[in-house]
Amino acid sequence: MPNSAPSQRQLRVGEQTRHALSDVLQREDLRDPALEGVVISVSEVRMSPDLKIATAFVSPLGSADKDAVVAALNRHARYIRGRVSPALRQMRYMPEFRFRIDTSYENFEKIDRILRSPEVARDLEDDDPDSGSGG
Repeated sequence: MPNSAPSQRQLRVGEQTRHALSDVLQREDLRDPALEGVVISVSEVRMSPDLKIATAFVSPLGSADKDAVVAALNRHARYIRGRVSPALRQMRYMPEFRFRIDTSYENFEKIDRILRSPEVARDLEDDDPDSGSGG
């Protein structure tokens, strides 16, 4: 079942990993030009069913080139893995990190723009129960 929902264990470990990863990315100074002056927000970490791969969804703040930031994080993934390992020492295997751009904020903005559009506002007004005949 490749499309099944993540287990409670995957969700719990993913959240622990997200916290540990956020701490490391906040504290560590990764020497890479693409990461200079960039604050990285880790919105979610999805664990593989065997907990050996952690896919981190990140939002680089303060950088125009998000792809370059994600590429730099993937280049430094082994170093980051080593820095995160003390916080996740209870795990049998330390997961391999993969970084991806988090597009959920952009999706939220798009939906918000659509909901605020005049066409949708007009349709919502037509559905207003106070404006129609009472029953």
